[in-house]
Amino acid sequence: MVSEPFGLAGLGLLLLAIALDLMIGDPRWLPHPVVLIGRVIARLDHAWNHGTARARRLRGYLLTAVIVLGTYALAWLVLAMLAWWHPWLAVIGEVALLATSLAIRGLRDAALDVARPLASGDLATARARLAMIVGRDTQTLDEGEMTRATVETVAENTVDGITAPLFWAFIGGAPLALAYKAVNTLDSMVGYLSPRHADFGYASAKLDDLVNWIPARLTAFCLWLAAWAVPGARMRGALAATWREAPRHPSPNAGWPEAMMARLLGVQLGGTNYYQGRASQRATLGDPLEALTVAHVCRAIRHMHAGWLAFVMLLALAALLGEALP
Repeated sequence: MVSEPFGLAGLGLLLLAIALDLMIGDPRWLPHPVVLIGRVIARLDHAWNHGTARARRLRGYLLTAVIVLGTYALAWLVLAMLAWWHPWLAVIGEVALLATSLAIRGLRDAALDVARPLASGDLATARARLAMIVGRDTQTLDEGEMTRATVETVAENTVDGITAPLFWAFIGGAPLALAYKAVNTLDSMVGYLSPRHADFGYASAKLDDLVNWIPARLTAFCLWLAAWAVPGARMRGALAATWREAPRHPSPNAGWPEAMMARLLGVQLGGTNYYQGRASQRATLGDPLEALTVAHVCRAIRHMHAGWLAFVMLLALAALLGEALP
């Protein structure tokens, strides 16, 4: 890292990276580290994912180590080379790499890409766009179910795409933030419980659970803390309800931002999803005080923005405390 972890200088680089992400997002013409990581994972999945269950699991551990440590080492090496050429090149490189680990603009745009046709009644377009950001079947979803899927995606990806990268970047700069994204990409590609990946993706899934444990819970708290800034937020009792409901989610982490988002919006999330025609029943989160409509997507985006801003303020407080300590 160009600056010391936990410091105000490091926080300054994070703020620059946030500004860069908000301005340009992830342009399609610019090579993205996550895309490159995904290509390597796909090749190793094809080459290593065979044999007995024990062999698959062992190779899965190796895959996780190679991808995560390799990503960290490569990012560190790039920054070290830039610093050798000129310190300011390292600063620019750090900010650029940090920005690629964030998806603030991308998450907002993806949610609005579903919300706009949904608002105009173009359900076919909304379903097609929703299918690009969720894994569930979307062909038969109505407005309420598409809204639920989009709100759940905004809530969960507030952690995966914003606060968790910020958390790990604050600790270890761009190399650690990109290592986190490598874990996240591994989980999304091989970490699910299909017959092909139940063993091979075991290590990836468990590591993803581990690295998101603290950020997910901090994010739920920050969503609540900043909810006063969002009109119509239902803050009363939301913390206690989230504490009670979050463990019902099959993921040890996704339930925290989703339960909080459900409570703040006054809607019910969870229920039945279909994956390749098979029903998957999930516990419900929140109470259906309001019927789900496209307006809740826009409100969820506002909560997402308020939540990550509160998260950055927590990091700033930690940086100030770090500077004050001897």
